Amino acid sequence: MTKTPTTAMRSNRSILRAFQAFVLASFAVFSASAARAQWVTAPVSAPGVQYLTFHSAAAGATVSFHAYVPPQYEANPTARFPVLYWLHGSGDGTVGIPSLANFFGTAMAQGRIPPMLVVFPNGMQYSMWCDSKNGTVPMESVVLDDLIPHIDATFRTIARRSGRIVDGFSMGGQGAGRLGFRRPDLFCGVSMLGAGPIQLDFLTAPDNSTTPPALRKQIYAQVWGSDPAYFLAQHPWTIVADRASAVLAAQTHVRMALGDLDSLLPMNQQFDAHLGKLGIPHSFTVIPGLGHSPQLVLNALGQANWDFYNASLAAHCPLAADIDCSGEVDAIDLARILNEWGEGHGPEDVDGDGTVGGGDLAAVLNAWGTVG
Repeated sequence: MTKTPTTAMRSNRSILRAFQAFVLASFAVFSASAARAQWVTAPVSAPGVQYLTFHSAAAGATVSFHAYVPPQYEANPTARFPVLYWLHGSGDGTVGIPSLANFFGTAMAQGRIPPMLVVFPNGMQYSMWCDSKNGTVPMESVVLDDLIPHIDATFRTIARRSGRIVDGFSMGGQGAGRLGFRRPDLFCGVSMLGAGPIQLDFLTAPDNSTTPPALRKQIYAQVWGSDPAYFLAQHPWTIVADRASAVLAAQTHVRMALGDLDSLLPMNQQFDAHLGKLGIPHSFTVIPGLGHSPQLVLNALGQANWDFYNASLAAHCPLAADIDCSGEVDAIDLARILNEWGEGHGPEDVDGDGTVGGGDLAAVLNAWGTVG
């Protein structure tokens, strides 16, 4: 006997067909994005937010970004400002810009944090803030080698590590770890919120993952060439282990935070333990009752959120010439200049020109003595 489909059965089939269509559409958008390297997004309109573009040598293309510029920037035309680089999660990275700009701008207006620029780079949908193995999307190089120098050349920034923080959520949280641990000479603070993926096997999905297996495989192929060795080489786990001595020497402020209902919690707990074994000071906050949401995590952190930014910006090397952060510009700083003479981007590159040379030597000699 033939059964007549019930209304519920028809509804379930409709939902399944809609979900399948959504997944297929996601694949199409992602594949097209990777193929065309969508370096330019549509502009976002929000108070204080500017939409800007620049030419990236790494990408060989025009690249867009957004920046929140506080009112104090125009009001104080000789002042220089710190920069917070906010790395977005997977998907459309422009969606959260208005609410985040308002969140940070309100905190500045209330005096919770100093006035600063908040830069929102374009990380595409699934770049993982990593240079793709096939070279199509050199995202890390675009941010570190091209965007940061462009920001420092375009705006009145504190153009040294003591004036930069890298922060982000989900894909952006693991990206902040990747970039911040790779280049501790560039950032005084590294914030990994709801960070993922930071499991050691990308194809092993966390419990309750919302990423379809086929899309996960597509991302794995597009970013890491389906190569487990390349995946691990570009993983924050590996990078921080390789760069642990530099991170410690730079006294980088590091934090991790996420909700206890976030499916990424187990892998974040493992990364927390990894940092502990490496002896890297950091905070790890698990917030009760919260899932995977950047705004809810930021709100729930409360004053601790602002304390992290303030401590990162205030505590380390207020004078770039005090290379070892001892409070004295002395023979130790001079020796570090001489030992690192030549091309380099470390803290010995006091003037930030990419070379440890005469300008850096002069900066140390001119600042000789106790840091005031």
